[in-house]
Amino acid sequence: MESKMSISTVLKKYNLIVMLIVFIIISAILSPSFLTLNNFLNLLQQASIPGIVAIGMTLVILIGGIDLSVGSVLAFAGMVTSMLVYRMSGSMAGIILGCLLGLAVSVAMGLITGFLISKFNLPDFIASLAMMEIARGAALLTTSGNPVFGLGDAFHVMGGGFAFDTVAISGVFWIILTITFALVLKYTLFGRSLFAIGGNREAAMLSGIKTKRNYTITYVLSAMLAGFAGILTASWMSTGQPTAGNGYELDAIAASVIGGASLSGGAGSVVGTFGGVFLLQILTNIFNLVGLPSYYQRIAKGIIIICALLLNRFVAKERK
Repeated sequence: MESKMSISTVLKKYNLIVMLIVFIIISAILSPSFLTLNNFLNLLQQASIPGIVAIGMTLVILIGGIDLSVGSVLAFAGMVTSMLVYRMSGSMAGIILGCLLGLAVSVAMGLITGFLISKFNLPDFIASLAMMEIARGAALLTTSGNPVFGLGDAFHVMGGGFAFDTVAISGVFWIILTITFALVLKYTLFGRSLFAIGGNREAAMLSGIKTKRNYTITYVLSAMLAGFAGILTASWMSTGQPTAGNGYELDAIAASVIGGASLSGGAGSVVGTFGGVFLLQILTNIFNLVGLPSYYQRIAKGIIIICALLLNRFVAKERK
């Protein structure tokens, strides 16, 4: 009995850590290359861009919403930035202006989505689905569906460069943003209000929380983070790609839920999402190391996501 209680307690408190440890052990057994420093740093770089997108998705899920537009906003922001960088021949002024413009268009899209939901009470799913189509169409329209090349070495540093020749700069951005939003959620009125809105929106409104304003701000933050991820993607690839970000919204939702977020709102954390992103990236990484074809990878990833969600449900019942 004590043993069962001990296992139950561990699962309740550290279920994500347990899953990460299990998959790391399995990965190390399947491939000796997995536990090398180079592979870990590579893992950090590959996980950084979907990880940044997932931070924004977690904020939206906390209020009981969903944002299907993040992958398309990522692509459009990347294209807008790339076009300006290209036209200004990769100059520093062009890079700065391009990044600011890319962030501006992503903020505008998030503002529209949030306004449609909070002001006109459109369902989150429908409003963000519409914005997903608009943003993807705009990304393709900018260059008639053609990639933008020749962005220069200076632009490549932000997304594809390395600090001290070892740690990916994009990974550093991801860690900084995770810590920043973890502190925002824990220590600010705005952060705490997201949990209240997700837990009971009507009660939050009656308690004086400006739910409509905070709802809109949350979608703006989600879009801005997606836009920043799009700029990093274009920088890393040294190419503006209008098809970038396909499926990122689903990966972001999966990482958030694996990390402990509840799709009904009111529960979750960006630190948990950080672990969820790493877990999904570990799966992809080990599949590549052992040479598993991509179609098997998708099946295996889907099964593992289901298992992780069932574990989270079990843990939630145990807590109740």
